[in-house]
Amino acid sequence: MENSIVDKKKIYNPDSREITKDRKIFGGNPTGIFELNDIKYQWAYNLWEVMLKNTWFPAEVNMSGDVKDYKENLTPREKEAYDKALAQLIFMDSLQTNNIIDNINPYITAPEINLILVRQSFEEALHSQSYAVMVDSISTNTDEIYQLWRKDMKLKSKNDAIAKVYEDLAKNPTPHNFIKSLFANQILEGIYFYSGFAYIYALAKSGKMLGSSQMIRFIQRDEVTHLLIYQNMIRDLQKERPELFTPKLTDEVEEMFRQAVELEASWGKYITGGEILSLTDQLIEEYIKYLANQRLQKVKLKPIYPVRENPLKWVDDFAKFNDQRTNFFEGNVTNYTKGSLHFEEGWDRI
Repeated sequence: MENSIVDKKKIYNPDSREITKDRKIFGGNPTGIFELNDIKYQWAYNLWEVMLKNTWFPAEVNMSGDVKDYKENLTPREKEAYDKALAQLIFMDSLQTNNIIDNINPYITAPEINLILVRQSFEEALHSQSYAVMVDSISTNTDEIYQLWRKDMKLKSKNDAIAKVYEDLAKNPTPHNFIKSLFANQILEGIYFYSGFAYIYALAKSGKMLGSSQMIRFIQRDEVTHLLIYQNMIRDLQKERPELFTPKLTDEVEEMFRQAVELEASWGKYITGGEILSLTDQLIEEYIKYLANQRLQKVKLKPIYPVRENPLKWVDDFAKFNDQRTNFFEGNVTNYTKGSLHFEEGWDRI
């Protein structure tokens, strides 16, 4: 089973007689028709509605103050860290836009999940546009920021590690590699983005780069729904395909999390250099370990670090919309849009 090949879904399959209750996340036999009045994975359709309500555009964010801040109010160290944080975020959203379209969605055989993955890919592309707006606003080091992933070996080594699991699936689409790729997506959406986000928020905490902080708030709000996509797929597959969750897989996933924590904590320390208020090396490492524990527990795995409390609780304050807050670690979505959208407690859970 582990070494078998996962077939890509047919985009048109009139011979299929698959009924709703027999749908599978992968390995199913869908018709290719989006029958959204009769669905199996209700959480996916709930997320689809939330994602639609979340629609926003980068041009809505006023970046005029950031131009002045970058030129006059940031220290040289803060400028360097801002550039590096942007370069990393640019890489990850670029990678994810292509990964979803080319590497994940072709194997998904539940139309309601296909739907939200298409939407996710749109949002990742939108985030890339957001970073372009941020870079163009400061308009000082545009080429350098976009080329940093080639020149900065610390950044390149991190990018190589992130991309490897995706490349393994592309080269060898086995069930084992497919499940690992879902965990890799959970890690990317729920860990790898976060030191970059925290750094931008730290600048805002000191009254600088407020437009960038607002842009990141919109982006992070999207990432919450993206994280839920992969956590819910993993939890459904744990019930539907328990034979795939072998001790070998668990060991490999735990190692993936450990590597992610090491890379992200090291990256956070590297871009801040111990010179950014509110972000000491110790706080960064504890924060990343806390995130890892939270992500593991959401997919019914044991936490691996002795960190129980969020050491950067002030970061959550930057996730408020309309005086309401998204609880990033519980995954509850309340007043999650420019208007309002409410779900009962636990709507997102399996």
